[in-house]
Amino acid sequence: MTGYLGPQQIEQVLLRQLVGRIACCNDGVPYILPISYVYDGKDLFFHTHEGKKIEMMRKNPNVCFQVDHMHSMADWESVIAWGNYEEITEKTDRERVLKLLVSRTLPIISSATTHLGKSWPFIPEPLSDNIPGIVFAIRVNEKTGRFEDNGVSPSYLR
Repeated sequence: MTGYLGPQQIEQVLLRQLVGRIACCNDGVPYILPISYVYDGKDLFFHTHEGKKIEMMRKNPNVCFQVDHMHSMADWESVIAWGNYEEITEKTDRERVLKLLVSRTLPIISSATTHLGKSWPFIPEPLSDNIPGIVFAIRVNEKTGRFEDNGVSPSYLR
């Protein structure tokens, strides 16, 4: 069975995952990439460094974000959120977002890009002074979600 996720289910998928994909477009060229994030119940927050995605989002702040939770190929949930890119540069706001990012529960084996600092998990305060890079938000204005829950994969007849 496939269907649409309700508002609470959408929120749970966004809150529980660590990695999603940002899609942006500039000058008619689309670009999509995986990135770790944190969701505060309203907006999505990220940490990164200068590169193609930042260049593109600065030129066209309309972005899309997709995340899924795969139980199996026949049992999954997927959420898409649309919003606007916004860099977080004010020191107090940047500190708040970095605290959200470093407080995520990460798997034992995780990427250095999710650790946000050379001394992780021991990050010196204030975070904003000790973690270089760009902190940004996607200010979410729309969300939708789908699911499939078939329990088992369909059989193929020969």
